[in-house]
Amino acid sequence: MAEVQITVTRNGPYHVKGPVKLVDHRGNEIPYEGDEIWLCRCGGSQTKPFCDGTHRKIGFQGAIAVPVKAAGESS
Repeated sequence: MAEVQITVTRNGPYHVKGPVKLVDHRGNEIPYEGDEIWLCRCGGSQTKPFCDGTHRKIGFQGAIAVPVKAAGESS
């Protein structure tokens, strides 16, 4: 199985590389093309959940504060 990498970009979207299944709050699959996607973090995208570059227009600042452990990872 290929590795999945999620990067929190500086003042921008989440950059997701690798094979992932993206689903909405009801469990419906959200289709996308390719093996990488950019997911909105600023809340202003007109193409949610995907990033459309709005973070640059609105001056979004998203600091990374605390590392988050993956589900099932011990402390």
